[in-house]
Amino acid sequence: MANSSGLNTTGILSRVTVAAITAALVATTTSAVAADQPTTAERAQAAPSASAFNTSAAADAPINALYGVNSNGDMYGYPPNGDGGLDSRIYTGYGWNYAKHMTQADQDADGSADGLWAVGNGTLSYTPFGEDSFNVGSGWGIYNKVTSAGNLAGAGADDLLARDTSGKLYLYLGYGNGKLTARKLVGSGWGQYNQITGKGDLTGDGKADIVARDGAGNLYLYKGTGSSTAPFAGRVKIGGGWNLFNNLVSVGDIDFDGITDLIARDNAGALYLYKGTGNAAGAFKPRVKIGTSGWNTYRLLF
Repeated sequence: MANSSGLNTTGILSRVTVAAITAALVATTTSAVAADQPTTAERAQAAPSASAFNTSAAADAPINALYGVNSNGDMYGYPPNGDGGLDSRIYTGYGWNYAKHMTQADQDADGSADGLWAVGNGTLSYTPFGEDSFNVGSGWGIYNKVTSAGNLAGAGADDLLARDTSGKLYLYLGYGNGKLTARKLVGSGWGQYNQITGKGDLTGDGKADIVARDGAGNLYLYKGTGSSTAPFAGRVKIGGGWNLFNNLVSVGDIDFDGITDLIARDNAGALYLYKGTGNAAGAFKPRVKIGTSGWNTYRLLF
């Protein structure tokens, strides 16, 4: 993973570049979404490729907006602002009342999401941004956690993780079109975690990793292996006291340094950014507040 680049060296992007990213990240068409099963999603394209910035940093880690869905089913997108925080929210859709799990997915390995997987009423659907959704499968009500941590098995497209109520973790490999292979059991005992998230490489080895928090507030790093049968190495404790947060989510690189970051929301509704270091021994820098309050309005963040 590159640690220096045009973006990284200057530490700031021009306002013209930031405006271009914002426009590309969230360009809405205000399409309707059916209450129990999405049929059309808002167009919410991710950041342009690295060539658009004349630098390589944007390609090192995914660059995506942070999305939130409130209790009314309305969705808003917050693009990175180029200064290490998030831009003002942009309305991006409605009708997501019944979505239980939502997660972004990059299907063409260009470093930004192309659509989203959502689980509602036990059905998994995939919605390419700006197009109609389609059903991927039924029976997904057995899972209490569904998330995409990126490309875990090395095939190019993002994959999907799902945990059932007995704590078993399954991996679904992505075909690159929203559809998935049959599930593979990749672990047990995952019921001890109340937060599981990741979106890209945290350790600088080029493989997607995840973090998980247990009931005692301990945070663990699971390094990716690139294997479809055993996608994670053994866990490593990287911190304690994380119970002060009610939500942990990663959407990729927020500060444009080429390294995946972590976002955390506390019980008061404030939002914090933990910038990634690319070093497994100390995965995150000290937190920086990027939202003062009001973030508890969102029942889903992804």
